Formats: sequence, structure tokens, C-alpha cells
Amino acid sequence: MATKDVNLPDIGEGVTEGELVQWLVAVGDSVEADQPIAEVMTDKATVEVPSPYAGTVKELKAEEGDVIPIETVMLVLNESGAGAAASAPAPAAEPEPVAAPAPQPQTNGGSHAPQPAAATPASAGASAEMYPPVADSTVLATPGTRRLAREMSVDINQLQGSGLAGRVTRDDVLSAKGGAGAVSAGSPSVQMPAPSYQGQPGDMEERVSMRGIRKKIAENMQMAKRVVPHFTLMEEVNVTSLVKMRTEAKAMGERKGVKVTYLPFVMKALIATLREFPMFNASIDDEASEIVYKKFFNIGFAADTPNGLLVPVIKNADQKTILQLSAEIVDLATRAREGKLQLDEMRGATMTITNIGSVGGVYATPIINHPEVAILGMYKMEDKPVMINGKFRAQKMMNYTITCDHRLIDGAVAANFMKAFASRIESPSALMLDMI
Repeated sequence: MATKDVNLPDIGEGVTEGELVQWLVAVGDSVEADQPIAEVMTDKATVEVPSPYAGTVKELKAEEGDVIPIETVMLVLNESGAGAAASAPAPAAEPEPVAAPAPQPQTNGGSHAPQPAAATPASAGASAEMYPPVADSTVLATPGTRRLAREMSVDINQLQGSGLAGRVTRDDVLSAKGGAGAVSAGSPSVQMPAPSYQGQPGDMEERVSMRGIRKKIAENMQMAKRVVPHFTLMEEVNVTSLVKMRTEAKAMGERKGVKVTYLPFVMKALIATLREFPMFNASIDDEASEIVYKKFFNIGFAADTPNGLLVPVIKNADQKTILQLSAEIVDLATRAREGKLQLDEMRGATMTITNIGSVGGVYATPIINHPEVAILGMYKMEDKPVMINGKFRAQKMMNYTITCDHRLIDGAVAANFMKAFASRIESPSALMLDMI
């Protein structure tokens, strides 16, 4: 019977390996050419891998959570036609041996047996308590955490995560295994066993490979700090008028089904200021020793996700209205958290904004997203007394920072940039021509 090997293809962009997040097929499934067979997370994004051939799945060569080098065999297919017809009865004979090991996960043995059970609809209900199928998961969790839950026979769908945005962490899974079958958001520290060990200090440590997106973030940040001489300047800005304008725009957006935040207004103020100070909308070509001035405005914004910090990019942001920017920001941020961004949606930025204030910070020194030469930070909004016409009045105040590459931007230039930017934020009506 003729078979075909399906390799992890060259995804491009310098990607050399990928982490298998989820199988989209199981042994015995019929596969059409170009049908997605797996989700793979690279150091840039999560992508669906299609099959170049049609046939019936004979063998899965990797487990969810494995890191696979490109051009490595992922899956083996029986060729369609006679081969597929001959192999069709095989799945019917599999449910009995697959169902039998269901009570055995307490022994933590047989990592291959749970995989077909999780992916086979007929056996999914019987094995859900021990090995919940990844495809049926309704909670946020990293691939490593999901794999740990399966190995420890914990139903991850029953856990209430203690991580960011309700993400289930490894501690949540470990606590669930040590105590009851489910854990409340604040209980992991209560249910963890007392540290009464008598082994070596290393026995209380856990080592996890730095890979995928987290590895790439670490490499980029280290390179940026090593290559770019950073400096940061902060400005406190009165945003009372901006709050009023955003409140009106928010009501308009709700009528059109669009969520309007402060970020689109900041983008518009930034773009207007970049036109005035073009050296901020540039990059440095280190090999050619050239400054590259960009004549377009692609604005990146930092998005915190369960898999790490990603930077989706709004292309040609200067040509879009506040409502258009708002809709695109929400869409990109949502898909970033879900791991569904495409590679092209995270490249080509000319400058980046990081909104730490959405979490609660009042000041920070962000790292520049190389090869860009500056990054704008926006922080928590606070009510403060401000002297106006001889009287103190409560005003909405917000800190902004500009972190610059000192090879191109001097301190005085950065100060003038922030002065111009702050004036636009304080008087947002002057931005109307850019908002239309």
C-alpha cells in the first residue's frame, strides 16, 4: 500500500521549527489536498499547516507540544483511491483498544494512547474526564499547560485560571491534581503541598525550554538593548478634553457596533507629530550605515497575550478614520490573544505604541522595537488638581513617554517632539482634519 510523508513545510521568514499546538485530524481520517491538518506555533505566529496530498491518515508522527524542525515528517498518509478504501475499516476496529486504556491515566503511562481517543468523536465523551480534547477546550492556556493537564489526568475545562485574562497556568493544573478536581482563582497557594521535602534543592525547581514566541521575544529584546542606545523622556499631559471627545466618539461607535478606545486618538496625534518630525518615522540600516525615512505610517501596538507580547500593525493608519482604526485594533488584538495573527500582520511597523496604562502603570522605559528608532508609551490616567486661572481644578492627567535611539535622535529633539505631541493630545479638536 503506497504511503506519502507529510513534512512541516518551510514557513518562511527565517522560521526553522514550530511547536505542534493541535492536531486537526486523527488516525483513520480522510484528508483532501490543501486541507489543514495541524496548528503549529512558530516564534512569530500560529499557522495552519495544510496537507499537500489527499489520502487517509495512517500515522501521526508527533504529539501536541512537540517542537518539530521544518522538513521533518509530521504525518503519514495512505494514498487516496485503493489505499484509502483498503484502510477504511481500520478505524472501526480501533475504538475498543482506545477506550480500554481510559481508566489507566493514573499510571501516567502510554502517551500515545490518549491522542486518538481525544481526537475520535465516538470516544471523546468517555475520555473527556481524563484526557479532554484540545479542540474542545474553552479556556485560555498554553500548549505546554494543556499537555501537562492531559498527562496528569486533569480536565482543564473545569479549572478557573489564575493567570492574565483568566489563563490557566501550570500551577493551576498542579494544584488541581494535588487537591480537588477544580481550583478557584485564588486558591492555588492554599492547595499546594507543604514544602516538606528532604531531597536536593533542584528537586523543587522546574526547567522549561524557552522556545516559540517567548524565545523570539527574548532574542529581539536582547538584541535591541545591545545595539540601540536607549533614552526615555516623560511628559505629563492634560487629557481632559480628550476624555470628552472619546466619550462622544464611544457613543457613536456603540451605535455602529464598534468599540472606541483612546488608542486611535493617540495614533492620530502621533501620526500628525511624525509628519512634523520625520526622523521618528525612520529606521537605521546598520549594514549600509544609512537612515531610512519612511513615507508611510504603519503603527504597531503592543498586545499582551497568553503566549507573550505581540505587536500587530495597523497598515496605512494615516488613511483611516477613528472608527476604522478602532475596529481594526479590536480585531487584531482579539486574534493576537487567540494566536491567529498572520505573519504579515506583525511586520512593517514604522513606529510602535505600548499602552501600559491599560494595566495600571504610571511610568516605564519601553524597549524600542528594532529596527524602529522610537516607541511611544501611554500610562494610567489619574485625576489631579491643576492650577487654572489662579484656581485648582480637578483634571484628567496621563503620562506619556518617548523612548528613542540616541544614534539618530537627540534629547532636545525628543523634548520638542513630546511638546508637539502633548499639544495635540491636550487640544484634540485640532486633530479633526486627521480624523475625518
